[in-house]
Amino acid sequence: MTDTILKALRRDEAGKSVARKMRQAGQTPAVLYGGDEAPIHLALETHEADYLFRRISVENTIVDLEVEGEKGSVQTLVREIQTHPWKETLLHVDFLRIQKGVAVDVEIPLNLVGTPEGVRLEGGSLEQIIHEIPIRCIPSKIPEVIEVDVSGMAVGDVLHVSDVSFDEDIEVTIAQERTICSVAAPKAEEEVVEEETDEEEGAAEGDTAPGADAETDDSES
Repeated sequence: MTDTILKALRRDEAGKSVARKMRQAGQTPAVLYGGDEAPIHLALETHEADYLFRRISVENTIVDLEVEGEKGSVQTLVREIQTHPWKETLLHVDFLRIQKGVAVDVEIPLNLVGTPEGVRLEGGSLEQIIHEIPIRCIPSKIPEVIEVDVSGMAVGDVLHVSDVSFDEDIEVTIAQERTICSVAAPKAEEEVVEEETDEEEGAAEGDTAPGADAETDDSES
């Protein structure tokens, strides 16, 4: 299991100038909010935070935040990470304090398992539209990943959100008719159809041309 412990220091001062000095000193401003408690302004060691965020699925992983002065760790979810536009360095992090038994909204990675029959036997291609499923559930029921078996899909088949079975404790917060993936026909076949259509149109134009010339000749004589 991935170690999700992150240490944080309390900070009393806030503002752009304070945040700038913190970043220069290798720290990232953060805030912890949620529940019945007032928000707490924090300082993270930038290197440690960045290392953790690159190893976990930030959207749905519970982070145990060890806050200076707090007894034990505080279970949180990362709600927002602000980064520099082009340097990709951390600028600010928002943490949501988790309350036991209270449902939270998270996005779960969606993995398609298996090779569709339409790909394996018919040369089609699997096109995935949705890569994460937004759900609502209590923290203890948050799944790490949602896996969907697509091995039985043929060319032309479409998989919708409504086709996937979820645990009864999980509420899916995306429209059931949304398309997750589909198996498209081989591109070679599509090109052949287009070529045949072009040839038929050309032949049709060729059939009408002689008649038109004949009418022109009769009118001129």
